Amino acid sequence: MYSDKATAKAKPVAYTDDWSIEGGSRAWLSRGTFQWDFTLPPPMPGESAIPSSRLTYQGLDGVSGELFARLDNPWGIFLKGNIGVGRFKHNNEDSSIYGRAYSNMLSSQANGRLTYYTADVGYDFLRDGTYKLGTFLGWTYYGQKSDTVGCLQIASPTLACLAPGDRRLIGSQDTDWNAPRVGLSAEAMLLERWRLGADVAYLPWTDFNGRDHHLLDPKTRVYYQRGNGGAGVQIETMLSYFLTNNFSIGVGARYWAMWTKNDSDVTNCRGCIPDQTHALAKYSMERWGTFFQASYKLN
Repeated sequence: MYSDKATAKAKPVAYTDDWSIEGGSRAWLSRGTFQWDFTLPPPMPGESAIPSSRLTYQGLDGVSGELFARLDNPWGIFLKGNIGVGRFKHNNEDSSIYGRAYSNMLSSQANGRLTYYTADVGYDFLRDGTYKLGTFLGWTYYGQKSDTVGCLQIASPTLACLAPGDRRLIGSQDTDWNAPRVGLSAEAMLLERWRLGADVAYLPWTDFNGRDHHLLDPKTRVYYQRGNGGAGVQIETMLSYFLTNNFSIGVGARYWAMWTKNDSDVTNCRGCIPDQTHALAKYSMERWGTFFQASYKLN
């Protein structure tokens, strides 16, 4: 006869030759950036493009909640993924050239929201009872929406913005990233109850769609942003501890980055004087941080 205490202290069964599923929830504490560089086309063939504006959203401190799961079968094939939603705050810097005058404006955040998911199918080509190593193919999505309030001019006194303390809504930025991903996934049991895992994914191609509203101008400007090509990376590590044979808690770190091709993407502007139907732009994003998780595994 075995006591409950002895059962609780038994070594967890890590990786079996049968079906298993593990799922749980995470809280991701993260910081991010988003930047886009706007460049006017060359005035004459053979001449260089003209840099016009750079918008930098930095200090995007947020917290998100997510659900995750992984399904393994006896043949080494696995399915895994996660989905999350969250909120963030940010500061916005808009540096532009108006004619011959340089402008640099600072703004703050009114509302920030983020959503994301990953979905992968893979195969463990190395595995036994204490470790497994596999490769996977999948897809990722990351969306970010925010509103901008207030405006402080810090470069040119002749290009005034809002008065100090004016918290008027002056703009908004929506971004959506989609990309295929290919990578490696590894897990190993350390000692009796500690497990170390890592995912490393390369994004060979990115697709970006966005919309940037400038509400401060007499005639509202709307930039319809489109970009592709480029690349990206997604890296994740996690250390977990099994409190029982099936239930574990853990802490991990994550880094995501995506970008489009340089000066080869199109931005259309409605409300510009005159309307711009073709301009060059480059877009990039980063998000990194620490997550905490709780999961349950059934073998």
